[in-house]
Amino acid sequence: MTIKPIRTEEDYEAACARIDEIFQAEPGSPEEEELDVLVTLVDDYERRSIPVDMPHPIDAVTIQMQNLNVTRRDLMVLLGRSSGRVSDLLNCRRHMTLDDIRILSERLHLPLEVLTQKYPVCSASRSVARGAADCNVC
Repeated sequence: MTIKPIRTEEDYEAACARIDEIFQAEPGSPEEEELDVLVTLVDDYERRSIPVDMPHPIDAVTIQMQNLNVTRRDLMVLLGRSSGRVSDLLNCRRHMTLDDIRILSERLHLPLEVLTQKYPVCSASRSVARGAADCNVC
């Protein structure tokens, strides 16, 4: 077992190839130990080298709503908002308030860093806004 730090893309690719080779290693075998070390090194390299953009705040909310089976009605109760206000928030027609952000972060388990990103609002519906040339919302 020859393991070295992952510093380049070539090192990364070689480590990933080796992981593929020994992925089904027997428990307690030297290959399993090698696999554990390689996975740790690859994970570290990916965190340092591959930037991950944060999701749009509203996308994060809607995805987490789906993951947690939270309905729009649930969101209305959670935020203490009308259906129109929740619709405006989810369609990027209004910004979330600080209280909205705090509640959504806590209840939907979303990082504050995601929810506090700046994003534009638009009077067009969210689905229209995504494809509209004159509106760069969402």
